[in-house]
Amino acid sequence: MSLDIVLFSSTETIKLIEEIAEDKLVPIDFSQILEKSFPKVVKDERHRSIEGKDFSIDFSAFEEPVSNIMLSLHGENGLFEIIELAKEYNWQIFDTALGEMIDLENPAKNGFKAHSAYVNQIMKK
Repeated sequence: MSLDIVLFSSTETIKLIEEIAEDKLVPIDFSQILEKSFPKVVKDERHRSIEGKDFSIDFSAFEEPVSNIMLSLHGENGLFEIIELAKEYNWQIFDTALGEMIDLENPAKNGFKAHSAYVNQIMKK
């Protein structure tokens, strides 16, 4: 099972995705930061796959700075790794399945476990 998230670089705190102030978004080189932050990165043209202990993270690399990037996380540890990077680089994380921002100080509130519960609920319908 994967969890799709979007990382944002913004000068203001994003509370609701629908209310993002475009002029507050800051283009950065997410690809470079992600690639240098992990020891094992597999590259195939623009596709990147980060492989770690009990997780993998897939994304498409950009040649120019962007203000947001989508990642597919496989394994709960991947979420925790990205949360630590988000804290370090002042990024914000949007969970596409739950439709809300992830609380970086309390990720269990709406992180991987909540996503898993959401998927299980959908599968039972």
